[in-house]
Amino acid sequence: MRFRHPDGTTVHLAYCTNVHPAETLDGVLAQLRDHCEPVRRRLGRDRLGIGLWLARDAASTLVSDPSALRGLRTELDRRGLEVVTLNGFPYEGFGAEEVKYRVYKPDWADPERLDHTTSLARVLAGLLPDDVTEGSVSTLPLAWRTAQDSARADAARAALRALAERLDALAELTGRSIRVGLEPEPGCVVETTGDAIAPLTAIAHDRIGICVDTCHLATSFEDPHTALDALTRARVPIVKSQLSAALHAEHPHLPEVREALAAFDEPRFLHQTRTSPTFNSARAGEAPIAVGLRGTDDLGEALKGDALPDTTPWRAHFHVPLHAAPAAPLTSTLPVLKTALTRLVGGPHPLTHHLEVETYTWQALPPELRPRARTQLTDGIAAELALARDLLTDLGLKELP
Repeated sequence: MRFRHPDGTTVHLAYCTNVHPAETLDGVLAQLRDHCEPVRRRLGRDRLGIGLWLARDAASTLVSDPSALRGLRTELDRRGLEVVTLNGFPYEGFGAEEVKYRVYKPDWADPERLDHTTSLARVLAGLLPDDVTEGSVSTLPLAWRTAQDSARADAARAALRALAERLDALAELTGRSIRVGLEPEPGCVVETTGDAIAPLTAIAHDRIGICVDTCHLATSFEDPHTALDALTRARVPIVKSQLSAALHAEHPHLPEVREALAAFDEPRFLHQTRTSPTFNSARAGEAPIAVGLRGTDDLGEALKGDALPDTTPWRAHFHVPLHAAPAAPLTSTLPVLKTALTRLVGGPHPLTHHLEVETYTWQALPPELRPRARTQLTDGIAAELALARDLLTDLGLKELP
């Protein structure tokens, strides 16, 4: 979906296909037929943007076989779909019964991550619509925090510099500018937008920037205005933003809230949980001092005993449907998304031109909330996109055919 910003530029809205498990090119083609085109039809659109997730096997096929890449591009056109962004965070196995920590491998210290991301950039250059010259790829925020020592940190920085050189060469060869954004996530080396500033300014390349995921932003209790203003001041490119909402519990000490949260504790994905900062003052009359975030790697850990203080709200990294907040006593962080979106595209010029709805956890929801048929999933994704569309038009953007 395309929108005209008041400054005359185009803002793209897509939905991420990592909600549909597929490891091979044949699986990706089936997604287009079984899910993406039905969502487009459900919205009554002639054209729908999708943020493709291409696992290692699918990406390898496309980058090594020009006819396969042409075939995918033809199939996208035939089904009224377009691609300007890819999700390059998961490498493979995202549809497995248990993903958890596996999603952070290989990290940016491993050569496989550089090679895979390079392949994605090359594929995207061949998939961009004829009238689009800029594409984006989101990627792992360097590594999971326990996997990186100084040697691996140096290797990761070297890999990103090599990627920048490859993206420059790709632009010279194809005329297409592909940018890659680190996606801060709780528990990773780059957990917050603030953590991203130092490594990205050290690289100082306009094709290496950040992907702002609004679920991750909210889970870490970051204020959207503060975070985005800091990125702007540091001249860190906001390559794309993933529109998503986290799970919020205002009163985690209550038994009924713990019971409601336990329904979202499931075995497939990691649901990092954080409690909001508190403010203490060492002496009377002094300004309050912020006490840092406390957190656990998964929701189940947070629910065990006193792993987290429960006197302030909790947020869990669980991408809940944008249009359907969980039932009381829980809610979602949709207000954080709205605030971030206002700052991202509501000003005189957009901070990013690529937006992607990314609710990949439909089948991980509590059983009573999961879609039971393909048509229900189609309806849910379409409803999320419709909500995002309305938010954009409320900000003064005009939907294009």
